[in-house]
Amino acid sequence: MIKIGIIVGSTRPGRKALDVARWVLDIAGMRADAVFELVDIQDFNLPLLDEPVPPSQGRYSQPHTQAWAAAIAGFDGYVFVTPEYNHGTSGALKNAIDFLYKEWNNKAAGFVGYGSAGGSRAIESLRLVMGELMVADVRAQVMLSLRTDFENHTTFNPAEHHEQSVDAMLDQVVAWSRALRTLRPDAPITSADAPHTGQRMGSQ
Repeated sequence: MIKIGIIVGSTRPGRKALDVARWVLDIAGMRADAVFELVDIQDFNLPLLDEPVPPSQGRYSQPHTQAWAAAIAGFDGYVFVTPEYNHGTSGALKNAIDFLYKEWNNKAAGFVGYGSAGGSRAIESLRLVMGELMVADVRAQVMLSLRTDFENHTTFNPAEHHEQSVDAMLDQVVAWSRALRTLRPDAPITSADAPHTGQRMGSQ
């Protein structure tokens, strides 16, 4: 079965990323075409990149890097939940991404952004990063507005129509993740990876 990591892309006090990521996970949990898991970068206590050797060489010396690499390596694709800070993604998420290289390669990614402009510029900045890491980013994306999807800019209360956007994005992430497994010799295709419709469980 395809496994997708939903990455909480902020460590800021008072962050909204965890609420948004849990909402995405709830929607994803109604699907039957993949296994979804929340990954909170805050749990790994990553400092500013402190590896002496470039990540592309895969020679990780720090225990926190090794733990992060082990967590990320097991996924076939990702959903990045990102705030928008100054027309870009969060420094914490960019730093976490930069710790690794081969663990990201030949996988797929989708994006859920939030901010005054729906997180669109943060998503665009991440698309550039994904290309360098050999991650195929899907077209469908989810953009949440601080004005209309957060009560008083604080309490997350998304408009109902965003659920359709999440499903559309997940459809693409799962399909591309499945296709890209053929490029990774360590991820053999099994009968459990046969194509699914992408319908939610119990839907008609």
